[in-house]
Parts: sequence; C-alpha cells; structure tokens
Amino acid sequence: MTMTSKERITNILQRKPVDRIGVYEHFWGDTHKAWLERGDIREGESLSDRFGFDMELCWPFNFVADLDFETEVLEETEETILTRNGNYAVMRSHKLHASTPEHVDFLVKDRAGWDEYIKEKLTPDRRRVNFEAYRDARRRAQETDRFFLWSGVNVFEIMKDAVGHEYMLMGMIEDPDWVREMAMTYSGLLVELQETLFAEEGLPDGIWYYEDMGFKQRPFMSPAMYREIIQPAHKLSIDLAKSKGLPVIMHSCGYIEPLLPGMIGGFCEIPIFGAF
Repeated sequence: MTMTSKERITNILQRKPVDRIGVYEHFWGDTHKAWLERGDIREGESLSDRFGFDMELCWPFNFVADLDFETEVLEETEETILTRNGNYAVMRSHKLHASTPEHVDFLVKDRAGWDEYIKEKLTPDRRRVNFEAYRDARRRAQETDRFFLWSGVNVFEIMKDAVGHEYMLMGMIEDPDWVREMAMTYSGLLVELQETLFAEEGLPDGIWYYEDMGFKQRPFMSPAMYREIIQPAHKLSIDLAKSKGLPVIMHSCGYIEPLLPGMIGGFCEIPIFGAF
C-alpha cells in the first residue's frame, strides 16, 4: 500500500513500518544555479515536486541581536565581501560561489560584551518571525501531503554567530556560567517565538534543529561540558516540542558521537532525537 509523504515520515519517526524510505535533500545555491544554467530545471521550479521530497521545511526566525542595524560593507574585492552585521560580527563571504562565511572578528568576546551589546536586545520582537513564509510553507505541505517541519538553529549555532566559536569555547572553560546564560537566553527567546508563531499560524508536524557541534574527528566540547552548559538549553526548547506532541530531529555536522549519550539520554521521552 502506497503511503502519503506525511504518513511515511510520521511512521519513520515513530519507528513503524513504511512502504519505502523517506526522501529529502538540501542543495547548495551553486548546485541550483548550475542546474538552471544547464537547463536541467526551470526558473521557479519546486525541487520538492521535481524530486518527490517527503518533507517541507521552513526557517522563519531571525536571531540577530540588533534588528535595526544596517549591514556595513567594510571591504570588497572581485571575489569576497567583508561585512559587519547586526551581531556586530565581521564576516567575509565569497561572491563567486556559496560557502560558509569566514569569522574575522567579533565585538562580543566575553560576558561584559554580552551584557553591554547583545543581551538586552534579544526581545521577542515580531520582526524576528517570518509569519508569511511559515504560513505559505505549511499550506504547500498540506496541499501535497508532505510532512511539515519548522526548522532553524538551536543555541550552539546561534551563539557562534554572536561571539564566534573561539570565544564561545574559551568561555566554556573560563566562564561557563556566562555561556550557560547565553544558551538559556537564546533558548528562552526561541521558545517564546515558537509559542507566538504556533498560536497564530498552527503547529507544524515536527521540529528540525540545525546544531553543528562537531568538526573532523572531535566534538567542539567534552560530554561533561555539553551536559553542564548546553543540555539545559536544549531541554528547554525540546520540552516545548514534547509538550505539543511534536517529534524533533536534530542535525549536527561533524563528529559528535561522544555527545550522543547526553543528547539522547536527556530527552528520551520525545519521539525521536537524531543526529546526522
């Protein structure tokens, strides 16, 4: 018996039998551009329809500290552009191809900077939520019987955009209470924005978090640091999903195997908590 995409993913997350494996994929912008240039796809064509994806994702939140800050261009070459953003972070991006931005400098490097420049700006301003994008994606998923997920970053990814990996990780050693406070502040904001969005636009079918906590052969932190500093913030956001009966998928790039017992063990009551 052929299942709908929503039935298929629901069963997979509940570890029940399915007619086939679920299908979903992300594509870099350069891949999409190359396909367009070769005529492999049409302008505006839905890749979800083209490839028969079983899930529809929407990333509707903005966690930049200063919503009124206009991005400053500090330097520009033929290949790269250096900018300062609303986190007061200086990033270098490639202009000719898609890439993760280079972390060049951060105004916020410690608790004093956090208190002075960022903490008080992290309010649940409605401008942080793209209600229309969520509404449209949810409607498309319903029309095509796809499994619909709210998607976005969790606290580790949000913090590294504000203070950078280097200062965040040094903070875990030198001032763990500060990093724990950052994590709980961002998690509280995440939960408050989700509550607002879901109350107005309806629940998704599940939650998809991006949380890249590892690099080649190592996680960014020890299992003990994860449990003491990051896990309480993860629990706050995942408890909200659990309270609404929503399964949670957590994507994490890099080698995070040592963290998995703490990740899974702390949230064993939710339908699924995955790391890929």
